[in-house]
Amino acid sequence: MTSIAAQAAFSASGNGASAFARQSEPETVPCSPLLPLIDWYARFLNGPEVKRLTPREKAHLAARNVMDPFNAVTILGSSAISVGSDAHSPVGPGMHGFGRSVGVSYTQDITGEFFGTFLIPSIVHQDPHYHRLPKASLRRRIAHAAYQVVWTQGDNGKEMVNWASLGGLAIDGEIGNLYVPGQKTDLPATAARYGIGLATAPIDNYITEFLPDVARHIHVRVVLIQRFVNQIAKTGAPGGP
Repeated sequence: MTSIAAQAAFSASGNGASAFARQSEPETVPCSPLLPLIDWYARFLNGPEVKRLTPREKAHLAARNVMDPFNAVTILGSSAISVGSDAHSPVGPGMHGFGRSVGVSYTQDITGEFFGTFLIPSIVHQDPHYHRLPKASLRRRIAHAAYQVVWTQGDNGKEMVNWASLGGLAIDGEIGNLYVPGQKTDLPATAARYGIGLATAPIDNYITEFLPDVARHIHVRVVLIQRFVNQIAKTGAPGGP
């Protein structure tokens, strides 16, 4: 949440590392339709602490996540690897298969963002941001990233069930049965994918929680890595079980 759900430019210089250190601290970050579509640090910020996001702002956040150019790079890259490594994949070989794979991945992204970042959070008044705990102990941060999949924060700052994650994964799975090629659509297969989705959902949270800490020490451009790993964890192979 989605991932889900995703970022200000990060420089490989020392100044870039210092900026990342400052940005990774909890702070109030207003979210409005006027924010640029490309915000490389947004994935690692806590988001608004006081101001509630309106449905329009949540819709803008979902659109920005889908339109993020790094999202396009990771979808194209993962699709090329998937098709190139298996000429007999359900999407087919060559450029035709590559195009189908890209289309499936984008459809999954759009569906996930629509339900998980916009619609469900707007209905139940849930904050779609992941809130980092950079000053907490390691044990607490690990537990926090894991349970955020099922227990998160509402627009009013109080804790609540993560309906966007629990309900969004179920809706995504049912809709995916309509268009994902080679996918089994019976109840056991759909339930298995839902369970796998819940089990792997914390991966995105762990990346968001800990990658800024790693970046401050190794001075690398982390966003592309984060998006690529997240995309693989979220979509997997289009012909999965």
